Amino acid sequence: MSTSVIEPGTRLAGRYRLEERISDSGGSSLWKAIDEILARAVAVRTFDPEFPRVAEAVTSARSASRLTDPRLTQVFDADDSGESAYIVSEWVAGEPLEGMLNKAPLEPGRAATLLYEGSEAIAAAHAAGLSHLCLTPRDLVWTTGGTVKLLGVATDAVLADRQCDDPAAEDVRGLGRMLYAALTAHWPGDEAGSGLPAAPASDGVPHAPRQVQAGISHAIDAIVCRCLGLGAAEPLATPADLAKALRGVPRTPLPLFAGLGHTPPAAPRPAAPRRPATPSTAATTQPHHPPAEPAASSQVPPPRARRQRHAAPPAPPASSTRTTPAHGHGAPKRHGNRALLGVAAAALTVIVGIGAWALTGTGGDGGGDDGGPTDKGKTSAPPASAAAKLDVQDIRPVELRTSQGNGDKAIGKGIQSVVDGKPTGTWETQTYADAEFGKLSKGLGVLLDMGKPVKIANVKIHSPVAGGLLQVRAGDSQTPSDLQRVGEQTPNGGELTITANPQATGRYVLVWFTKLPSGSFKGRLGEITVYGAAG
Repeated sequence: MSTSVIEPGTRLAGRYRLEERISDSGGSSLWKAIDEILARAVAVRTFDPEFPRVAEAVTSARSASRLTDPRLTQVFDADDSGESAYIVSEWVAGEPLEGMLNKAPLEPGRAATLLYEGSEAIAAAHAAGLSHLCLTPRDLVWTTGGTVKLLGVATDAVLADRQCDDPAAEDVRGLGRMLYAALTAHWPGDEAGSGLPAAPASDGVPHAPRQVQAGISHAIDAIVCRCLGLGAAEPLATPADLAKALRGVPRTPLPLFAGLGHTPPAAPRPAAPRRPATPSTAATTQPHHPPAEPAASSQVPPPRARRQRHAAPPAPPASSTRTTPAHGHGAPKRHGNRALLGVAAAALTVIVGIGAWALTGTGGDGGGDDGGPTDKGKTSAPPASAAAKLDVQDIRPVELRTSQGNGDKAIGKGIQSVVDGKPTGTWETQTYADAEFGKLSKGLGVLLDMGKPVKIANVKIHSPVAGGLLQVRAGDSQTPSDLQRVGEQTPNGGELTITANPQATGRYVLVWFTKLPSGSFKGRLGEITVYGAAG
């Protein structure tokens, strides 16, 4: 069935009723639809019969469906066996980063928080062998539920026929461009990637963010320059490296309304023309106009080479959708008789947003320099400002065996190392046959006894592995199934924070792997720190 004759009301697979066509691009269409079996809104992509990469798109969507990081758009279904191929994913309602920046740049701490979340999410995708390759400010969404979502992992590259020899470096550049845009409200990539104003440039080389917008620290400016190859500093190689770098700069927890707290837009600062790049200068600059041959944008320049013109990839069709469309950036119509209503609505939004911001708190987790929360269930919710480090009275290993399991022989060894105050630790599981514990177990970890009921704000976990799934539970029982799920997150090889929102209560805190990292099939934990208050 041709996309051109599919109309609202069409049902696919007997359950997905198409309601509204959101966009048409490149031989495919994005729809808002209803899953009539589960009674929920979904995003459905359909394809023209002539679309040359249907099989690839469906295969990439199936690969993306295995991703567990909740900051990545969830794929529910994909099929090309019938008359109409389709991909079904979650309906993402919220405001894309580009929509926020149409108003003004973000405050640097909030820009860092958004891109820290985005970098961790892309790092989780890379740990699973997937990449994006087409990142633009339209792909990072601040949802109406108060979380960060990244759209289009794996699928957008196929839709845009985008390939790359070094996907990690390309995604770092994409994240760096997004951070540049968040700080300056200017886009340093190809004009097809965003409707924002082009970044000021000299000889095709974007000016550093501090030359464009006041109030940006040297530290975050240096991170952007390392992402984009501006200057001679060593480029960041992977999204995980970028996330690690952003952990070292001040980050501001995001309020309920992500648009609050914008800095006023500033005119670009005049800058002296850059000198021609030397052979030691890293090269990933972007001209303001795409090259004559689209294929040129798929070439990844080697790090620390002579400066080259390198265009950002053309924006692919949106892989999900938002309440603010990702396409069409024309100026909205203005009517004089609505001016007073607009002022009143804006004032009410600010009042409500400030109230919500006051309720959620403005402080960090009180446990270090890392700033904002990273819980993947509620990525934006800041921990309570009064949260303090809680003492652990006892610790023991926990395993939920299947009927086939004989027990993990390793999880009792080195268990005290996870609460000895040092980031590194020696606690680990056995090596299993696969990420599902070889069907011998359903979860392996440690149970912290706080000695008395406490209110848990967040749990900070060091884990030297990347991949798999770490989960935190809490309550007054020592049985895993009786404990309340607080949150879960894919380890990134360093530190992660799982935030309880609302605060969880109980005497016991369980930190365990419910899925092992692919490749090593072994779980490992370093230091675990619980923050909160007495119950």
